[in-house]
Amino acid sequence: MRATVIYGAGDVRVEDVADPKIKEPTDAVVRVVRSCICGSDLWPYASMPATEKGNRIGHEFLGIVEDTGSEVVTVKAGDLVVAPFVISDNTCQFCREGLQTSCEHGGGWGTNGVDGGQGEFVCSPLADGTLVKVPATRDDALLASLLTLSDVYCTGHHAATAARVDKRTTVTVIGDGAVGLCAVLAAKRLGAERIILMGRHTDRTDLGLEFGATEVVAERGDEGVEKVRERTAGAGTHIVLECVGTEPALEMALGLVRAGGTVSRVGAPQYQAAPLTRQQFMRNVTLTGGVAPARHYIDQLLPEILDGTLQPGKVFDRTIGINEVPAGYQAMADRKALKVAIAFG
Repeated sequence: MRATVIYGAGDVRVEDVADPKIKEPTDAVVRVVRSCICGSDLWPYASMPATEKGNRIGHEFLGIVEDTGSEVVTVKAGDLVVAPFVISDNTCQFCREGLQTSCEHGGGWGTNGVDGGQGEFVCSPLADGTLVKVPATRDDALLASLLTLSDVYCTGHHAATAARVDKRTTVTVIGDGAVGLCAVLAAKRLGAERIILMGRHTDRTDLGLEFGATEVVAERGDEGVEKVRERTAGAGTHIVLECVGTEPALEMALGLVRAGGTVSRVGAPQYQAAPLTRQQFMRNVTLTGGVAPARHYIDQLLPEILDGTLQPGKVFDRTIGINEVPAGYQAMADRKALKVAIAFG
């Protein structure tokens, strides 16, 4: 089968690899229908040291179950399933609390011998806890939206729910990438009536306005903080959803949040320590967020995707085949594509 392997910064290849097989009675083999390139995949694409062997990559996919181990009971051959970006048993103490990202027996795709999601087939460990059956469909738009449940829409939703967005809160979203746009959609779904989207790419911010943003601020840094404060009578917004993951983005979030407000960060941190100061303490600012337990959110978000109320799949602005994956990475790195989907068969 064909699969994506990363060898180092800027070096992504599509190679022939061994077909996956059932190893444990709790495994399932899935034929991938849709996968995608994540913004977090761009971090190793930009900075990973060169290796001789290479690593499988990809953690978002949607596919058809081909085979199951003897102990798998929740999915069967022929089912269309979405795979959350973290593997979990969905039964341990943390999973039962809705924190599948801290599963005591879980792990990640493309690590410790587990297949990466950017390939024609994937063997899923802990299939009963990880894979979520969804209604079969051939509708490309619906497949795209279902695929966002693997990561990006659930991550935007986590940002908003962790911050307790509701109709009484004003919201700023930092970042016009796929996660930021999904955070806009999630904040709107939770009732926010004023959502300021901070982004500089018009094609993306236009989609943000469609998703529910009420205004756009293109400035960054101190200028961006000043602009948001000007628009909020100097106070800032109750909630800031930081969807980038860089220290400047977090500094900006802390600078424009309202006293007594909340900053929720879901961008994968590219820094070692958060720039929290005495000022934030004195202003009673709350810092929350973290890696999104997508498995916890899928069931509650699925119905509105199936009935067309929500269409997060619009964040995909390019669809490619498996052999075009290296070009897809470059397109996202060059900001020529927002989020690239990979279609199989």
